[in-house]
Amino acid sequence: MLDHGADDHAPLAQALTRAGARVVVTADKRTALAADGLVIAGSAPAADVMPALRALGADQVVDRRLAGGRPVLAIGVGMHLMFTDIVRDGAVTEGLGEWAGVVDCVDAASGEVAVQAPPRSALFDGLEDARFDLPDAHAPRTFPLLEDWPADTRLVVPLVTWSSGEERFVVAVENGPLVALLLRLESSGAAGATVLARWVSSLPSLAPDIPGPTHEPGVNA
Repeated sequence: MLDHGADDHAPLAQALTRAGARVVVTADKRTALAADGLVIAGSAPAADVMPALRALGADQVVDRRLAGGRPVLAIGVGMHLMFTDIVRDGAVTEGLGEWAGVVDCVDAASGEVAVQAPPRSALFDGLEDARFDLPDAHAPRTFPLLEDWPADTRLVVPLVTWSSGEERFVVAVENGPLVALLLRLESSGAAGATVLARWVSSLPSLAPDIPGPTHEPGVNA
């Protein structure tokens, strides 16, 4: 789990440990590259997190991992930063641009949200009636990549999960090795634990042992 210095990562780290991961919270670029799965998470504003990520070289780490098909899980502000721009209080923060699109304030109160997952979702299958903790009412309203998806490509179409409230917005994306969620899974009860466990169980155990604080045997995240 990447330590960008703007959030307390302990609750999510504990939830990942319960899901079967061996968790290392680190600001070391080499460790982030080597891990079986890299988690970028938090609830701090993107304007606070993005400079720290660039200083750590996390933009290069994400690009290299995704180019090699190595899993990245982006949660909360981590998901925000996967898009082109993040707008908050009139200020714009440039994201990593893994996906086109703008994150902006949406008409949804922080709290519980129900989701509408697409067929074949590996994370949300069977959780159609569950509700998840939504800590921040900032989200992308569109996912432009789907609008421009070529009909003749063999590439796998990204799976986008939407909120089911009055204003529809993106709450999760499953796009090959890159998975992103707006939801705070560690405070979403059994449903959140299930989503985390499914992501952890999908990780290949490829990385060498990584120095640092670890938990029970499992994949490195």
